[in-house]
Amino acid sequence: MNKKLYWKNRQAFLLTNFVCMLALTLFLMICGNTVSSIALILILWGFILAIGMGSTYWKRKRQMQVLLTMADQLSERYLISEIMEPPERAEDQVYYRLIKMAGKSMLEQTGIVRRERIEYKEYIEQWIHEIKTPITAMKLLCENHRSEFTKEFLTELEKTNHFTEQALYYARSDYAEKDYSVREICLSDVIHQSIADNKYLLLRNKVKVKISNADHTVFSDDKWVRFILNQLIVNAVKYRTEQPELDFHVRRQGDQVMLDVADNGIGIPACDLPRIFEKGFTGQNGRTTQNSTGIGLYLCKRLCDKIGIGISADSRKAGTSLCLTFRINHFVHEVQN
Repeated sequence: MNKKLYWKNRQAFLLTNFVCMLALTLFLMICGNTVSSIALILILWGFILAIGMGSTYWKRKRQMQVLLTMADQLSERYLISEIMEPPERAEDQVYYRLIKMAGKSMLEQTGIVRRERIEYKEYIEQWIHEIKTPITAMKLLCENHRSEFTKEFLTELEKTNHFTEQALYYARSDYAEKDYSVREICLSDVIHQSIADNKYLLLRNKVKVKISNADHTVFSDDKWVRFILNQLIVNAVKYRTEQPELDFHVRRQGDQVMLDVADNGIGIPACDLPRIFEKGFTGQNGRTTQNSTGIGLYLCKRLCDKIGIGISADSRKAGTSLCLTFRINHFVHEVQN
């Protein structure tokens, strides 16, 4: 509570007391009272006034501080009226009722927005599942009628499937735990599956793929890890050089298994590196690539945080390296052994 403003708001009350004290002094002097008795009365009045106003100030300050502390501890501060005690003062009760009305209105609006978000996400998920059927059908038709045209068409179908998967995982990223199944997976299998998902994209762009030391097992969700690898593969192809290479290397360090995905592309400028996982950030490379959205790496980071995988990036002029870090659960290994 602002001390200066508090006393400024009480200037009228203090002025009224001063006028009353002056009038009482004149009245007592007319009545023939001595100066010492009048001074004693005024000193007593001033003392009582100071004690009363000081105690009122400290009481109000303590009440306001309690309210501010409770508000700071709330994640949804519009619910403050639900936990604060009803005030005793008449004017404070009016503000209390206004806060209750505002909180109720906010709860109603929040409920409406949440229902609309849930309905929209359900619609998006249903639409994506429906659109996958014609995509799969077109892919089968192209594979059964191979030609130069169908090869180009299959590459575009892979891109379409990639964008639909990205939209689906973005919609589900808020509640990843509902679609998360932890089991022991071999990183080599997941890497090969991701390469198969993007085989036409890799073949068309003549990307040389290298896999080394990948026979490590970790506990995670293979579907989510596979999606993250798909994002990294697409980025590597998007920012490729004339002779693109993609290297998957797995190493163990202490109680961690690290999967490095390195390319020899155009790299990421040092000034952009700290922000590449921010939503919508495209950086200098994104300005030269028209189809960059700044969603891919943001979604990778968000999913990694949800499922307990560390992700970091390192870039040089000769390419970029993304590292996925899986923690080894010693307790699980002990139980299995």
